Amino acid sequence: MKRAAKIDRSNYQKLVIVGVLLLIMAVLTILSRDFLTITNVTNVFRQVSTTVIAGSAVTLLMISGNFDLSIGSIMAISGTMHALMVVWGVPIPLALALCVLIGVVVGLVNGALVVLLDVPSFIATLGTMYAVRGAAWVITGGNSISRGLSKSYTVLGRGYIGPVPISILITLVIFAVFYFIQRKTLLGKYAYAIGGNRRTALLSGISVKKVGVTLYVLVGALSAFAGAMLSSRLGTGNASVGSGFEFDVVVAVILGGTSLDGGEGSVFGMLIGALIVGFIANGLNLLGVHSFYQDIVKGVVLVGAVFLDRFLKKRIN
Repeated sequence: MKRAAKIDRSNYQKLVIVGVLLLIMAVLTILSRDFLTITNVTNVFRQVSTTVIAGSAVTLLMISGNFDLSIGSIMAISGTMHALMVVWGVPIPLALALCVLIGVVVGLVNGALVVLLDVPSFIATLGTMYAVRGAAWVITGGNSISRGLSKSYTVLGRGYIGPVPISILITLVIFAVFYFIQRKTLLGKYAYAIGGNRRTALLSGISVKKVGVTLYVLVGALSAFAGAMLSSRLGTGNASVGSGFEFDVVVAVILGGTSLDGGEGSVFGMLIGALIVGFIANGLNLLGVHSFYQDIVKGVVLVGAVFLDRFLKKRIN
């Protein structure tokens, strides 16, 4: 019965957030004639692509009961290094691979601190957030990296295959892979088990430390890839890129139904949460609302998502 309650709650939560997304789209369609156009909707999908890419891994990490505040800083150093390496003459595919490797290294550091040394995830990743962002500023000297970048540098972020942006296609592939990981693989099942009850997971023979480090590595790798893709879209490398990005991802993940306590959540819910945040920001831009007020709305949405999580937990359990 307890398992059935969790399933019912999960399905109910998905229906709620899908309903919220449709309601927001309907309201914005009424308020702005430019909202529900192919160009605008495509633009929103492109803008949330980095959130969905990083959020796919962050969802599994938070389901396991851990947290990562360094993803925005990983994006910054990845984007700057991607631009720098291309300027230095490194082929774009190799530069992209090396950027992902940087993310893997930061993920390993986070995993070692949190999982192996038992440093609270909030403190550990807050430390790496500042350290990695600082390294990005030191590497660039506070300058943007754009001179010497060819048009081919922007293909990943701005290119198209037919009528569909390459960034959206890549995002859908990564989302599908992590949806499969969450639903069909041992890594996904272990993440739920660890987040639900760490001690029981240990007694069941699950390698909690190995799974934890693996999830942090995945978060680092995807955050780095998202940073390189964003740098490609902007056509520049800048250490300020990704500032506050970690909170956009967390809002999307929590809004999508992932519990702060761990053990519950879904990659699909994160996708809907990212779209909700993306459409709200886009709609406010179309309506001419100042960015300061948009930050207020983000804060309200985050608190509302946490409240919804607690409310549904009490109502269904």
